[in-house]
Amino acid sequence: MIDVLVVDDDFRVAEVHAAYAAKVPGFRVTGRAHSAAEALAALERRPVDLVLLDHHLPDENGLALVRRMRAAGIGCDVMMVTAARDVSTVHAAMQHGALQYLVKPFTFTGLREKLVAYAQLRHALAGPAARETCQDEVDRMFAAMRSAAPPAATLPKGHSAPTTDLVLGVLRKAGRPLSAQEVADHSGLSRSTAQRYLKQLERDSRLRLSLRYGDTGRPEHRYLLPSRG
Repeated sequence: MIDVLVVDDDFRVAEVHAAYAAKVPGFRVTGRAHSAAEALAALERRPVDLVLLDHHLPDENGLALVRRMRAAGIGCDVMMVTAARDVSTVHAAMQHGALQYLVKPFTFTGLREKLVAYAQLRHALAGPAARETCQDEVDRMFAAMRSAAPPAATLPKGHSAPTTDLVLGVLRKAGRPLSAQEVADHSGLSRSTAQRYLKQLERDSRLRLSLRYGDTGRPEHRYLLPSRG
């Protein structure tokens, strides 16, 4: 198993990313951290193979954390998973040895492609470290991390894939129609945010809308996942 530490300042996003990684065969999420200090402490307690690292952390940025990791002798691999998309940050991540750079928002498929490529690289590197290799094998090692990811699903402006999955997950777990307020209560989102995502998902035919009439005569909008079959 490939052990993974998920580092993101947003608790809900960290949970979504951890759930994504755990769905990929061969990967096991062993911890979550929400600051650079938490991440460094977690790595000192329990080494991992791979860190899924956000750049924007409350105490210092992700690249500064990588420098501290290397100074402390922590040599695990790093995959940047962040909304930072300026060229200078991407270049700095490459200089610091990040194996992949995945821009938020992304879909499960996008992360899965990166993780599968990483697993292929680890397989290619397996064996005695001192053994010699040939050019073809070297090319395969580098090609493993250059595999093309599928295009991310198109999302409306202001919508993110992790929050979309969070809303769908709440409805899936409930197994019954929920109002926007109920989705907000279960997800930790504001009612207005939950309502905005529910309406978009209903427009995309990913949810069904039902109406419940109360004593006031004004119907309450309730949302549910389409039945399978």
